[in-house]
Amino acid sequence: MALLALGVGCATTTKTENMLSAAGFKMMPAATPEQKAHLKTLPPDKVTMVQREGKTYFVFPDLKQQVLYVGQQAQYDEYQKLRIQNQLAQDQMSAAELNSEPAWGVWGGFGGVVEAPRSGGERPSGALWRGSFREL
Repeated sequence: MALLALGVGCATTTKTENMLSAAGFKMMPAATPEQKAHLKTLPPDKVTMVQREGKTYFVFPDLKQQVLYVGQQAQYDEYQKLRIQNQLAQDQMSAAELNSEPAWGVWGGFGGVVEAPRSGGERPSGALWRGSFREL
């Protein structure tokens, strides 16, 4: 069985397991001592691509629960979509928290819209230009 680790670690295994389930991955309990031993050989907290009998599968070992999450390309694609949506939601929450910090008050107002100079060093049109930029 060929393995390829896909560096898809997540902050918490539970969150990963929830997304895998939501994406349609199947949970396969490790019922035999051989299956339990094999789970320990897989990269922890990573989705791994496996070629088996000419088909591509994506697997994720859950050592605590002694199960293997198994999906194919469609489930993996859905999992990636859920990961991106989750990351965007986390980024938006972080930005909202940052924007609500009272420390921004020390800067006063930012004084209107600042536009970068156009090519050739021209200032943008309009009365809102307040600042200077230099080329690096």
